[in-house]
Formats: sequence, C-alpha cells, structure tokens
Amino acid sequence: MKIGFARYALLAVFSLLAVTIIAPLAHAQPVAAPTSQVHVAPLPPLGTPATTRAFDAEKATNAYLAQVSGEARAKSDSYFEGGYWLTLWDALYAIAVSALLLWSKFSAGVRNWAQARTRSRFWQVSIYVAVYFVAVAVLSFPLTVYEAFFREHAYGLSNQNFAQWFGDFIKGQGIGLVASVIGLTIIYSVIRATPRFWWAWGTLVVIVFAMIMAVIEPVFIAPVFNNYKPLAESPLKEKILSIARSEGIPAKNVYEFDASRQTKRISANVSGFLGTTRISLNDNLMNRSTPREIIAVLGHEMGHYVLDHTVRLLMMLGLLFFVGFAFVAWGYRILTGIFGGNWDVRTIEDPAGLPVLMALMSFFFLVATPVQNTISRTTEAQADLFGVNAVREPDAFAQAALQLSEYRKLDPTPLEEAIFYDHPSGRSRIHMMMQWKAEHLNDWDIKNGPKSPQ
Repeated sequence: MKIGFARYALLAVFSLLAVTIIAPLAHAQPVAAPTSQVHVAPLPPLGTPATTRAFDAEKATNAYLAQVSGEARAKSDSYFEGGYWLTLWDALYAIAVSALLLWSKFSAGVRNWAQARTRSRFWQVSIYVAVYFVAVAVLSFPLTVYEAFFREHAYGLSNQNFAQWFGDFIKGQGIGLVASVIGLTIIYSVIRATPRFWWAWGTLVVIVFAMIMAVIEPVFIAPVFNNYKPLAESPLKEKILSIARSEGIPAKNVYEFDASRQTKRISANVSGFLGTTRISLNDNLMNRSTPREIIAVLGHEMGHYVLDHTVRLLMMLGLLFFVGFAFVAWGYRILTGIFGGNWDVRTIEDPAGLPVLMALMSFFFLVATPVQNTISRTTEAQADLFGVNAVREPDAFAQAALQLSEYRKLDPTPLEEAIFYDHPSGRSRIHMMMQWKAEHLNDWDIKNGPKSPQ
C-alpha cells in the first residue's frame, strides 16, 4: 500500500514538471548549446568505497569471538554440548516412564478408578489426566532436578537455593496440570467424535490452545514467577518506546522483571498477542549491559512482533503437530495391536492409552529436532536482521551475543548448528552484524559510532 502511494506521488511530481518546465520550452527559440571539456575517469569498483576496503567483516568477527577464550570458552562449550545428549536422554526417559506406566498396568488401573468415580467419559478423561500428570511429574523428578537445578549450579548459571527452585517448580507444575487437564480432555473429546481423523482436528485444537496461551502468558502466567514493574523513567525508556512507536508496536510502557532471583542470564521479550503485547526486559540485562546493548537486544525482540513471528510459529507448530499426530495415529494402531492385551489398553479413545501417545510423540519430536530448531533458528535470524536495521547497533548486538555465550557454544560446526541450535550461533550472529556494518560504513551514525575490533 505504501509502495503504491509513493508511485502515484512520483507520477504526480513528474506531471507537474512536464507542465512547468517542458511545456514552456516547447515555445522557446532554439539557441546554441554551450560547450565544455569533459573529463573521463574510471569509477571505483561497485560496493568498495575507500572506507569499506579498510574494514574486514570476517576479521572483525574472529576478533569478537577471541574475546571469549580459555576456561570461559571451554565451560560454555561443555554446557551446550551436554545439551545434545540431554535431548536424547529426555526422550528416552519419557519413553521409559510411559513403558513403566503401561507394563505395570498403572495406567489401566487409573482409568478403571476414574470410571468408578463417574459415568461421564468427559470427566473420566479429566480425572485420568490429573492423576497421570502427577505420576509423570514424580517419576520424572530425578532427571528434572538434575537438569534444572544441579546442572545449572554446576555451571554457575543459577541464583536459587533448592527451596526457591522447588517453589518455582511447584508453580510450574500447577500451571502445567491445569493446562494438561483442559487441553487433553478437549483432544480426547475430538478423538471420540472423529476417531479416524482425530489427528487432523487435534492439530487445530493445539493451534487454538497455543494461541490462547500466547495471549494470556504475559498477563497471567509470567507474573506468577517474577515481579514485573514499569521501567523507571529515563532516556533509555524513552528511546525504547520511540522505537516501538516507529515500528507500530502497540506498547505504552516497558516492564522490568526480577529474573536475577533465578538466573544470571540476560533476557528480554516482546510477548503477548491480540491486545496483550508487552515489552519486558530482565534486571540482568539492565545491570550487565550498556544502553546500546539493551537497545540492540530489544530491536531483535521487536522484530519478532513486527514480522508476525507469533503467527508464523503457530502455523509451523501446527504443521509439525499435523505430521506428528498422523505418525502417532499410525503407531498407536501398531503398538496396541501387538501389546494392547498386556497393557489392558483398548481403542484410541481409551485414556489408558495416553502413555502410548506420549511415548510416540517423544520419539517423533526427538527425530524432528533438526526441523524444530531450523524453524526457530531461521525466525531468530530474521529478527536479528530486523533489529540491526531498526536500531543500527551492530557492535552492541555483537557484544550481547558474547554475553549469551555463557550458555551457548559460540563457534560450532555447520552440522552442529543445523541440528542442535534453535538460535543462530554466536559466530553466525556476529558475522551477520559485521557484514551489515561493512555495507553501512559510510553512513554517518556508523562512521561515528563504536569501532569494531580488527
């Protein structure tokens, strides 16, 4: 729409020129054209002005990466590479928990108990899911406490003692319990209504449910774990709101939340959907980063909103679940056909078969790890590019990428990045910033801004 308006405006300008300049010339008497000497000189190669030749994006990238070395680099690499194995162990552990619930006939017993409580199949599912969720939480607790508490402390990333961590864990489990009971009860209603094509309609349920969660998360869920308060009035706040207004983001305030009570990680987000949009940054970012770095990070986060990444990710999530549910429907028939008698699990609408569904989904998402990460990584790269174009702080964003290296491996192999990274690697992000800078060196703000290491 804006392009069309500009085109018509240009046509109007040229029409006016034709009337005011060309028409009078048509009636003028011809005169001899003036002569002058023409000097010919070769133009410099396209894209290589003098300032550009003095800047090497690859060299600047390597110089930035060299700022994190030795023990700090080894610790970061170790933490992130350990996550490769945890992806596998998480899936195998989930499958093992499902197997235990099925082979011990615990799942069938809970179903029978729920049936004895009520004759409503709707409420039978709700009762079953509630008991199932608690059982899985208890059985999974050893791995959860290792990953989320002991491992975080081992790498110096957590600020919580066990009681504080466990309090947040209970809150999260409570929210998960309510969400699971509601979501799975609805999905089982869909399964009963359309047992042959439940996987297609179930995908729609997942998309709608995820959309609702995106709407309520910043207003009702995030404040359960952290205290949010308006950022103190300052030139920085005015700058953030000015950028937000210029990019069409409907946010009238900026919020700071106390993530330092939990972690040392820097973070910010533009969260919410359909009227609940909120710009938030944590106190770690405020305390550990310069104003330029904060603006650079928020430029990236604003990119997610402006580029409609919530909608994009909902659609991508829907496609992934569509394939996953189809795989689960196929696998469920095979597994229950072979082992259903041992498990006392009946048809697909039998809630006692939920562990089968969950085991199959765990396997599917393990195999789909590169797909999930690629969807996320490309989205994050788009936000990186939007951010640097919006706020024009390539060096500040490079410094923020170095801060993120406390828990993200900076320089992986291309294969590692393709499979395991849900964000671009530190090298990829810094190199993108330095390439952008190389193309804007003659711009006044970049020419007079921070100098990159070389």
